[in-house]
Amino acid sequence: MSASATMKRFTVSCFLCLVFSFQLSAALYFHIGETEKKCFIEEIPDDTMVIGNYKIQLWDKHKQEFLPSTPGLGMHVEVKEPEGKPLLSKQYSSEGRFTFTSHTPGEHQICLHSNSTKMALFAGGKLFREERFRQTSESTNQRVLWWSIAQTIILLLTGIWQMRHLKSFFEAKKLV
Repeated sequence: MSASATMKRFTVSCFLCLVFSFQLSAALYFHIGETEKKCFIEEIPDDTMVIGNYKIQLWDKHKQEFLPSTPGLGMHVEVKEPEGKPLLSKQYSSEGRFTFTSHTPGEHQICLHSNSTKMALFAGGKLFREERFRQTSESTNQRVLWWSIAQTIILLLTGIWQMRHLKSFFEAKKLV
């Protein structure tokens, strides 16, 4: 077999492996409102381990950016078997991974919702405002320090200039 044919077979086998590996995993990216619950129905064979990675981020509508992480926020995950029996119902932190293993084949219902409340969102906004206020205070303190140093230097230079000027004035009047 020639090197060209071997290279073609290798390329085709790599491509097929890549195509088949895409079908073994799936990913979702979605937004959930504060009180919203998202449910997905997935066909899962029996004895299959399902792993979900998630990250909760609060979105600031006014600034159009994500806020810093808020303590106390988390994700509640509920999984029900095809018969409707709960397979998983657990509270998780704001970022992490949940796993479960299906025991029966069929359509499993996976529901996610954040545990955020108005208080948690208020706390997140409060922490953000406190951080911004701290940064503003530090910036103001820095400027006040430099302004004080500049004033002291100006006062010292003015005093030195006045002393020399008075000395030359009194020498000219022959009082010294």
